[in-house]
Amino acid sequence: MGKLRIGVIDLVSQGPTRALWARVMNANLASIMPQIVAVWCKNEGHDVSYRCYTGFEDLTAELPQDLDLVFIGAFTESAQLAYALSNQFHSRGVVTVLGGPHARCYPQDAQKYFDYVLGFTDRSVIREVLLDCARHAPEGVRISAAHQPSDLPGVRERWEYIEATLRKAPVIKLVPMLASLGCPYTCSFCIDSTVPYQVLDFDVLKKDLRFLLTKFKRPLVGWHDPNFGVRFNDFMDAIEDAVPPGSIDFIAESSLSLLSEPHIQRLKHNGFKALLPGIESWFDLGEKSRTGSSQGMEKVKRVSEHINMILRYIPYLQSNFVLGMDGDEGPEPFELTKRFIDLSPGAFPGYSLLSSFGEAAPMNLEYQREGRVIGFPYHFLNNNGAMNLKPRNYSWPSLYEHVIDLTQYSFRARALARRSTATRAFVPRWLNVVRAVSSEGSGRIRYYTGIHKRLLTDRAFRAYFEQETQDVPPFYEEKVRSDLGPMWKWLPEGALVHDPNAYLHSRPEEMAAGVEIRRLAANSG
Repeated sequence: MGKLRIGVIDLVSQGPTRALWARVMNANLASIMPQIVAVWCKNEGHDVSYRCYTGFEDLTAELPQDLDLVFIGAFTESAQLAYALSNQFHSRGVVTVLGGPHARCYPQDAQKYFDYVLGFTDRSVIREVLLDCARHAPEGVRISAAHQPSDLPGVRERWEYIEATLRKAPVIKLVPMLASLGCPYTCSFCIDSTVPYQVLDFDVLKKDLRFLLTKFKRPLVGWHDPNFGVRFNDFMDAIEDAVPPGSIDFIAESSLSLLSEPHIQRLKHNGFKALLPGIESWFDLGEKSRTGSSQGMEKVKRVSEHINMILRYIPYLQSNFVLGMDGDEGPEPFELTKRFIDLSPGAFPGYSLLSSFGEAAPMNLEYQREGRVIGFPYHFLNNNGAMNLKPRNYSWPSLYEHVIDLTQYSFRARALARRSTATRAFVPRWLNVVRAVSSEGSGRIRYYTGIHKRLLTDRAFRAYFEQETQDVPPFYEEKVRSDLGPMWKWLPEGALVHDPNAYLHSRPEEMAAGVEIRRLAANSG
């Protein structure tokens, strides 16, 4: 194998943007795995160019023109941009590889547009791609390791790529770190629900934290763990052994079941400034929210007390909800969320529409067997652009009525004022305001209101939602065209549509072939 010229692209944005929130935060949303792939390729002796695309760059101008191979990491919402980029690189004779959540969720579709589609990725998988490095048409090669890697390059090894990305962040500069993989919980809608939980090397973690103190006066670290702190005391011991208490600020996503008051006190002691716990539903997932069999208003009160306790120690908290779940019915779930907002004004509410992401979770097979999955263009599968599951207990107009009403209630002037008063620190208060007036608050209200109006007045639009037609409404096609900008012309023919039941249709033949590929990859290192 000769020396290759390799590009690695992390797609944070779906396309060009000038939004304020994107300017502030997109560079802080960089993924870790593209940086790791860049490290592995460089360690194999190749020339590597890495770019994190935040929506403000011209990728065709930034990357070298003479690449042999390009890796693209993408969430499903960026899949249409990824497909367009792959097509453009193919036109120049470049071999293309897709990794990240979209490759894991929709491998059959991605194989139409990429030479390689990666599932679980370790160094042996990357080496296999580098050794082959060939065009594969009309269908790309699907490669996956048997499981997640047992060790990964840390911050020190990734630093040149982290530093290049943070230069794009004007105010907040968040260093991405990872201490564990997988999740001990079994939320039916989560991509990590079937991934065994494992802890990464604590010695690497400690060395990385010490390293960061040589780069920043006060570093800010965002833990990318699906559920931070499962082995809570081990993590805290490692942090306390590595750096003085409070010398680094941390942000983490965790579950309420892990956030007891003694744990919160220790998190505060160690510099944790923001937490993102999942509440998800008032009628389900009691294990994750530490409420057992409590439901309805009883769960609201218990969760609210818990959240308010956390906010006495931690300046910023985002409470995450999933709207339209199968266990929800009528106005009650939405009214209960309003009561939660009243009882816990300091918590920023993060709302997601229930979505089914291909092969992400076993529950998706059941959704597909029930015929409920709609083939919305990937561009809208970001948990709020579209709900691609026909709701079990709501009509489409009634669901959007409830979602609009709740969103308006959450970001009305009184709620914003109470949230501001309940938020002590300046930066969290400022972030709440920016989020409320940007796409997450007023922007979503406008968007949802437009969808609701079309559902009531546009028969063809409503027919798509009701699965009476598979023709993508012009509204969605035009939005993709607008958002992709100059890259629209490179979107391959047919790439706006996909088989929403590909996971179901792939069984058992392709799944058996996938197992064989995984064995090859697992034994090749």
